[in-house]
Amino acid sequence: MLIYDDIFSWSGWGGKLMLGSGKCRLRIYDFKKDDKKGLMHLRPIIVVVSDVPDSKMPVKSATSHVATLVAEKFNIDPHRMLWIEYYPEHKYGVDDKYVILEKFDAVEFKWLENNAIQPRWRTLKPPLLDEIKKLVNS
Repeated sequence: MLIYDDIFSWSGWGGKLMLGSGKCRLRIYDFKKDDKKGLMHLRPIIVVVSDVPDSKMPVKSATSHVATLVAEKFNIDPHRMLWIEYYPEHKYGVDDKYVILEKFDAVEFKWLENNAIQPRWRTLKPPLLDEIKKLVNS
């Protein structure tokens, strides 16, 4: 069940210079609230973040900071959360000749005193990839 879908802004760590600040599209799915009976999810909270064109910083560059803020703001147990970075397909070059295909990366964090640190990225593969695609494209 989709519980949040909006632009999420974060303050950086650069004071007046606003270094590290940015924004992203944030979608939060909570399968604890799913009425369907069946398999219990080990990570029932799925968070999908995507870059937005007018952000000062890509989410990948601040992923630990953003994950920490999201977990705190939405009262999410980080050990029950699956963090996904989504990069939609986009074209570039003269006449949009070249295409970079969409990509979904899961990010695993080490959590230290409620702070996400040491992110590790891995490309999602089926069947989980197929399920995440269904969520994002619905």
